[in-house]
Amino acid sequence: MFTRLLVKSGLPQQKLSQIWELMEAKQGSLSRTSLYKALALVAWAQQGKELSVKLLDNFSGDEYPVPSLGDLSDLRQLQKQRQRQCHPGHLGMRYGDLCRLDTVTVHLVPEKKGLFLKHVEYQVTSKRFGTKVRRRYNDFVSLYDLLLGRFPYRLIPRLPPKKMNIGSDTQFIEERRQWLWRWLSLVSRHPVINQDPILQFFFTYDGDDIQHKIREIFRRVPDEFTTSELASRAKELVPPDTLTELANSREHIRLITNSVSRVKQITDGLAQRSQAYGSDMAELGSQLTLLASENNGTSSWATGGNQIWSEMKKGFHTISKELGILSSKAMAQSVREEAELCAQLNLLMDILFAYRDLCARHEKGVMQDHQKAHAKMLSLKKRQMQGVLRGEVESVVALEDRMLQQESVIASVELRSAYSLHCMHMETQLVHAHLELFATVISVLVSVQIRGHAELAEVWRAIQPTISKCLPEDAEQ
Repeated sequence: MFTRLLVKSGLPQQKLSQIWELMEAKQGSLSRTSLYKALALVAWAQQGKELSVKLLDNFSGDEYPVPSLGDLSDLRQLQKQRQRQCHPGHLGMRYGDLCRLDTVTVHLVPEKKGLFLKHVEYQVTSKRFGTKVRRRYNDFVSLYDLLLGRFPYRLIPRLPPKKMNIGSDTQFIEERRQWLWRWLSLVSRHPVINQDPILQFFFTYDGDDIQHKIREIFRRVPDEFTTSELASRAKELVPPDTLTELANSREHIRLITNSVSRVKQITDGLAQRSQAYGSDMAELGSQLTLLASENNGTSSWATGGNQIWSEMKKGFHTISKELGILSSKAMAQSVREEAELCAQLNLLMDILFAYRDLCARHEKGVMQDHQKAHAKMLSLKKRQMQGVLRGEVESVVALEDRMLQQESVIASVELRSAYSLHCMHMETQLVHAHLELFATVISVLVSVQIRGHAELAEVWRAIQPTISKCLPEDAEQ
């Protein structure tokens, strides 16, 4: 960590080595005072001063100079990663920490591809990898299948179905785009999955036919337990009361899921009612325009000299225009409720449903996973004998080598069972980190409703004087 901190200063290697020697960092640890002195030396070096212990001894100011170290966000992530390695049973992350792991976007590519059978493409970007690639729905399916095989004891949200009966093609495509964005966001922000070469390949490969290429390279990669450094001491990671706590947490999260689902239905209803309100106001304006334009039945024979209706019609055009503004405000409110409220709740629902699916997979037991891993081991040995490991991706080979090194660990069903419980413990903590989203939802709900009702009230207040002018003088009585 200290080494990376020094590199952030942008100083030449000679200066960095000098600071390293002055602080005697080779001894393996650094006190707080030594760290502050090292940072002061960095600041002085950036000022062009010659470095020596005398600079520190002769310093008489209140505070050491502050160095320029640039963006330290990656060091914060490294620190949390190191903490998780030291305390593998404690996630130690909040929702904001998860969001900082990566920011992805999934946008629709305007033109459709294919000569005869058209298909939709998405432009996928990753802030972490600094990439922008094009992907099809089937590419996501290939990634999903590989991740599910690689991480059977982790939260893998569901992909949207290939076809959804939700109305027009445009609506379906947009709904699926949003779902794919949520799915990829959750996967890329998973503290374990986001470190895997499979995900990196998906974000960085820029060749053709990725759905087959990614399967070809990674289909033989073993599951997480097979290659994990924690597998051999999995029993140490599982507290004695894990089964009881897991059962309690599962019931707790089930209740949360039911309530959040109901809240989601309510917010969907809010958006639909705002849209219906906007449509009603538009229709009301249209009817007033129609009434203002008709001239039948206004003869003196019909009215008997009563001019009230004619006077009222004069304001209908003005009122209809105001109602048009009211309609647009209501439609905008519906969009806000959908985009800011429902989208956040959908993200939370995805992770809650993923936990439900994970519990269902875990209930089936680890024997099936164990048999699959054993079959891959036999297949790998056979392939090694035939010399077919050549030409594959380096990271894949490293994973397979790791699998061979801990063959005795893999053979233990008991260790696999313990490891699966450890993963369930960590994924339960991950769900609780995502529950912070619900606080955001409640806050957004309040702010969106305040804004929406304030805008509608403002338009109604603008309509009121016109209404008063249209009414007969004694109508209010």
